[in-house]
Amino acid sequence: MIRVLFVCLGNICRSPMAEAIFRDLTEKEKLSGKIEADSAGIGHWHVGESPHEGTRNLLDRQQISYEGMEARQIDVRDFRDFNYLIAMDDDNIGAIRGLSDKHEEVTVAKLMDFVDEAEESSVPDPYFTGNFDYTYELVSKGCSALLNHIRNENNI
Repeated sequence: MIRVLFVCLGNICRSPMAEAIFRDLTEKEKLSGKIEADSAGIGHWHVGESPHEGTRNLLDRQQISYEGMEARQIDVRDFRDFNYLIAMDDDNIGAIRGLSDKHEEVTVAKLMDFVDEAEESSVPDPYFTGNFDYTYELVSKGCSALLNHIRNENNI
């Protein structure tokens, strides 16, 4: 099983959006038994909360399930449990790498690193920008590109 962890600051906007979109993609591609996704935040502020209302509303419009998701904080065990730790921005990457020296054993990258000619290098946080639609557009492109990368890298 290939396991992907999406990481953002608080785990209520970008990373749960990415988790939901990525799960939806893997289900549509009939890869649910081979690839699994989760999400976490750098901070602890929202642990136990559902995704942000803006994320939920957007996913509802797209008919993408976020059922059962609740915020959690990234943990050093995630370096052992996941193959890919996918961050939304440079600050997230720095925080992830600061958690453990075992990041060589797992792919640590930003989501937009997988998008050819991406218009952004990071996914802006809609918690601060309010632009959930733009975040969805970027995350969708990133998740699709990441899934293609994983399929190619793992011959799936």
